[in-house]
Amino acid sequence: MTSKILSRAAERWWRLPGAIWDGRGLRFRSGRAIAAPGWFTEGWPAAALDGELWAGRSRFDVTSASVRRLAPDDTEWRALRLMVFDLPGAAGSFAQRTQRIESLVQGTSSNTLMAAQQTALVDRAALRTRLDSVVRGGGEGLVLHRADAPWAAGRSTAVLKLKPLQDAEAQVLAFEAGHGRLAGVMGALRVRNASGVEFRIGSGFTDAQRRHPPAVGSWVTYTHRGHTPSGVPRFASYWRAAEVDL
Repeated sequence: MTSKILSRAAERWWRLPGAIWDGRGLRFRSGRAIAAPGWFTEGWPAAALDGELWAGRSRFDVTSASVRRLAPDDTEWRALRLMVFDLPGAAGSFAQRTQRIESLVQGTSSNTLMAAQQTALVDRAALRTRLDSVVRGGGEGLVLHRADAPWAAGRSTAVLKLKPLQDAEAQVLAFEAGHGRLAGVMGALRVRNASGVEFRIGSGFTDAQRRHPPAVGSWVTYTHRGHTPSGVPRFASYWRAAEVDL
């Protein structure tokens, strides 16, 4: 690892509403428009911006409800900010784009637009210190960027999400009946992940979730600690119903 790695703290990044500003309006990455109040984006630059709508740590539910409304609630939106971390389609390296983001944000009088803080990491010790600090502060990990990487649409190998525990999504195929203490309720889920690997999830459920398990065909999010050589998640544990793709 060298100083060519930049990092930003991330909290529940797989759930924060990602947003694109195209110079005229806000939209989700799916392309669906976000009904933001006019005052929220007043004075924003004409350049395209990529970021996340954020209301502070541990406030995802507030953020998600606010940005999904067809009619914006001014009171709710006054708590939100767009944290900008990239410039879609812009030339230059990620480090150069980061500098331009800071200039763009500083050049506007808006208090609803902020540049996501990026921290350079020079070695693995610095990475561990930074990760531990973010997790202790209530965050869930880091997003690592290669500082010399050009902008790329979609997923990029130059971006890595790092957290102590990995997570992924899988579709529910069937239920397995419980035994012993779990007699009469769901004992485990048979699921298939996005890679096509089928496995079971038997831990992580509350008693209420075992009585009323996720429906067959629905998607769930599970945690795991890597994979076996055959691709099966190690120590898979149920976390929650998967978030609907925005």
